[in-house]
Amino acid sequence: MYYVPKTYSYPYYANVNSSMYYSNNMVRNHQENYHTVFEAILRGIKREASAIELYRQLAEVAPNQKHKSDILQALEGKKTHLTQFTNLYVNLTGTQPVYQNDQISFRNYRDGLQKAYRAEVEGYEEYQKSCLLTQHPLVQNVFLWAISDEQENAARFSFLNEELSIRVTDYGPKPFVVDIEEVTKQNNTFRTAIWTGSHLQVTLMSINVGEDIGLEIHPTLDQFLRIEEGQGIVQMGDSKDKLDFNEKVFDDYAIVIPAGKWHNLINTGNKPIKLYSIYAPPQHPYGTVHETKAIAMAAEKD
Repeated sequence: MYYVPKTYSYPYYANVNSSMYYSNNMVRNHQENYHTVFEAILRGIKREASAIELYRQLAEVAPNQKHKSDILQALEGKKTHLTQFTNLYVNLTGTQPVYQNDQISFRNYRDGLQKAYRAEVEGYEEYQKSCLLTQHPLVQNVFLWAISDEQENAARFSFLNEELSIRVTDYGPKPFVVDIEEVTKQNNTFRTAIWTGSHLQVTLMSINVGEDIGLEIHPTLDQFLRIEEGQGIVQMGDSKDKLDFNEKVFDDYAIVIPAGKWHNLINTGNKPIKLYSIYAPPQHPYGTVHETKAIAMAAEKD
């Protein structure tokens, strides 16, 4: 999509009539290469506009109110910088900026946080270079303000990502609410229990490419699996040697395993299967974390 803002009807642009900078005086009094400066300002406009769209999407999928508030705070800063860069460009060139907004897509919330962090670091480095293109204080001030904000946002997204990494633990048997799709997709352990109560247990699992859960049976409990990402084949039967139930499964598929059925789930895709499992009653000890399948098998053997 190309943008040719003519009347500042877009909510992030300030009114053109409220001029802040005076290009004629600048051009007369300074002999720098303004063409390079104009391009740097235009890149800043594109960067801020892209960040606004990214942060708006991130806020919509934030796992809790704290994360959402932090992202919205960063979003408001981006709106302000877009206004400043746009006003600067209009008053230096006498024309509206025309640009294509780069869309930044992400697979899940964690991936979005990581892309936001990288974008802030790249923006910090780019604005530092742009600030050296001119000695004019008004232009430098806009870039310096943006530099400070990029640094603050990079720290903010780094903290949110770190907090997301350490918040997955066993919350049972307390009341608990979670974006189950998000935590399932971000889990990289073979098995992690996130809620263990008296009558059921919820675990997250990640089955690597070419691996499987392992042929097993639960004589006294029913099990529910939900695949959030990946594909495979589920097998079930009354004995190890008679797995006569075979079905292909994909994203969003649910698998119900009755007590007493031998079963296995094999990853047949090209990326890990991300799933969550519900056992009723619980199968694993409270707080179980198995980083790999080998660790899980050793623990179950013990």
